[in-house]
Amino acid sequence: MDFIDELRQFSTRLSNLKDVVTTEEATKNAMVLPFFQMMGYDVFNPLEFVPEYAANFGVKKDARVDYAIMIDGNPVILIECKSCNEILLKHSGQLFQYFAATPAKFGILTNGLVYQFFTDLNEQNKMDAEPFLEMNLLDINENIVSEVKRFAKKTLDIQGAFTAAAELKYMGKIKELLDALRSNPEDNFVRFIMANIYSGKATQKAINEFRPIIKRGFVQYINDAISETIKSAMNRRDHTTAEATAAESITTPETDDDQQDDGSPMSMDEFEAFVIVKSILRDIINVERLAYRHAKDYMAILLDNNKNKRICRFWFKRGPIHMTTPDENKKPIRRDISCLNDIYIHAEHIREVCSRYI
Repeated sequence: MDFIDELRQFSTRLSNLKDVVTTEEATKNAMVLPFFQMMGYDVFNPLEFVPEYAANFGVKKDARVDYAIMIDGNPVILIECKSCNEILLKHSGQLFQYFAATPAKFGILTNGLVYQFFTDLNEQNKMDAEPFLEMNLLDINENIVSEVKRFAKKTLDIQGAFTAAAELKYMGKIKELLDALRSNPEDNFVRFIMANIYSGKATQKAINEFRPIIKRGFVQYINDAISETIKSAMNRRDHTTAEATAAESITTPETDDDQQDDGSPMSMDEFEAFVIVKSILRDIINVERLAYRHAKDYMAILLDNNKNKRICRFWFKRGPIHMTTPDENKKPIRRDISCLNDIYIHAEHIREVCSRYI
């Protein structure tokens, strides 16, 4: 069962429980612990999942966070729980204090239904006031499922998750800004648009006349983008089952034609894959040494922009998405990925390939 299907199933269970679970302790036992079990953690192993972890701060010497996820004896994720009928907003200060008192890199605040993920992007060892990621299990946003899966035991990569957290934070800010500009374009933004499309003077009267036009343009652009996405999805679905089966059963041929980039722009999937590989390799090389090249059907990631130092290739354009990594004889090994987050599953293989070149 895919992770998203597990979440949906768990969401149904929570819907049936939320009206009968009334205390914090019941929330932990009926909601929080089963969630982290689903994420792959042994919640009854105190070497891995510690209840009532000591997080003393200041003069307070008996402070304890509800749970801590441990790696090699050190806390990496703190989990503070509240009752499922509590609003989380007023409780982040408590987790803030625990975070400052431990070497943990992430904090999770939850009432069993909503999970807020925090880290220290603004100032090291000081938890940010706002979460970089929030998931409501009663209203699952499928766009963030892969981000939540980063924190599952099998795919947990603290440095990679921290890199992704920074991107999520700024993507969230960008979406907020674009939403505000869509709803009520401010004068400076209207002037910027007018400077590119209007030959007249940007007087206040002209700005006020352009503002509703820009609002309608935003809506039309979004509708067109959605229509194009749906059309592309339907075209992909119309491919015959035989073609899909053939694509799965045949090993993608590898050639040695990474000499020159074809000049096409990176897709969002390719960009995120490149960022993920950077996060995986940042502890063994300077990631500025990494480069990418396009071919007709794939994107290759190279060390030092050298075709003889190929680390991996990603195939997004034909058949099921997958990646390939070269073995010691440069023979390609196919590694299927159901989503971009699965790249982390193959982190050791990617590091191994890179290590051969350094």
